[in-house]
Amino acid sequence: MNDLYFTQEQIVWQEVPNEVSLAFLISGCPLRCAGCHSADSWKANRGEILSVDYLRTRLQMYRNLLTCVLFLGGEWQPETLLALLNVARDEFGLKTCLYTGLERDELPPMLLPKLTFLKTGRWVAVLGGLDNPNTNQRFIDLRTDEDWTHLFWK
Repeated sequence: MNDLYFTQEQIVWQEVPNEVSLAFLISGCPLRCAGCHSADSWKANRGEILSVDYLRTRLQMYRNLLTCVLFLGGEWQPETLLALLNVARDEFGLKTCLYTGLERDELPPMLLPKLTFLKTGRWVAVLGGLDNPNTNQRFIDLRTDEDWTHLFWK
């Protein structure tokens, strides 16, 4: 199992509707979408290692305050991401979300059963992000397969 590295760790409220999420921006994204707001994280192994033990420590620290763990990337190392998803869901009972530029059918199938929410679609500047009704990106509640993208529109 390879290490995943993260460049940012934040508590966020807007990325997953109705959830308080601990979010990790994972470094090493191979997609390199033109205009990406996180281009500084493209370099692999940048930042700190996101180990299972580190995640457990953070989730214990925020126990009863969080409802979700959000991974902005990491799907390119599915075994490592799966171990982290297992900690969040199975050990702490939290919802999980993955923001990816891939489409759902391009993801490693082993990840989908451990995800509660999924944001898909490459960044295309002329189409905008989730807050634009013309976006190619989608935010899906995987429990019901319902498209929640409209919740981001202003």
